[in-house]
Amino acid sequence: MPDTVFTPFDDDLRLLDEVSRAASAPDFLRLAIRGAYRGRIALVSSFGTEAAVLLHMVAGIDRNTPVIFLDTLKLFPETLRYRDALVDRLGLRDVRTIAPDAAAIAAEDGDGLLWRRDPDRCCALRKVVPLERALDGFEAWINGRKRSHGAARSHLPLVEVESGRLKLNPLALWSADDVEGYFIANDLPRHPLEADGFSSIGCMPCSAPTASGEGRRAGRWRGLDKTECGIHGASFPAVRGEA
Repeated sequence: MPDTVFTPFDDDLRLLDEVSRAASAPDFLRLAIRGAYRGRIALVSSFGTEAAVLLHMVAGIDRNTPVIFLDTLKLFPETLRYRDALVDRLGLRDVRTIAPDAAAIAAEDGDGLLWRRDPDRCCALRKVVPLERALDGFEAWINGRKRSHGAARSHLPLVEVESGRLKLNPLALWSADDVEGYFIANDLPRHPLEADGFSSIGCMPCSAPTASGEGRRAGRWRGLDKTECGIHGASFPAVRGEA
């Protein structure tokens, strides 16, 4: 758990929830970044196939907003190059690349094959624990999950509280067409692996292309009874965001 745990004020939650319903995603983000949680909020981005949407929105509000990127040390080289290209294109000024603890990796995954033996533990070691550390000091964070991803995300609220910290899902109600339209309207570059059939991209061993008709995240942990890495843990909707 983070060293510092915050309890968001009820008034802040109600305000963010009400605006999230009435306004566009950029307006919702603007309220949080420039208003209720100014200086206390970060965007967590995978720099995956849909990530440019939120990164572009946040850059248009405040390029100094902290962006946390988890480098699990198992990522595709294309993802790292895409990160660098987007950071340069959007002028993001505070991108924090976070890596897992080297001693923990040596102790638990010395051969680099923990993903095969125990994928949940591998995700915890390389993503969950590093993100908990990186979010220490922040009262709120933004992520790009959407209901259109299906499975556990099908009823995703717009606003959540997790570990005493506010979590915003500004694109929760966006469809695949909404995302595609935003890319086109803003001439955003695509992740290079999208052309190879990857619709959702994480670590190399646990990401595969998807076939026509499959869900967007069907290539993640293919063949396993696993759909999430674990960074979205026990949470509950804030105010009325579950509707």
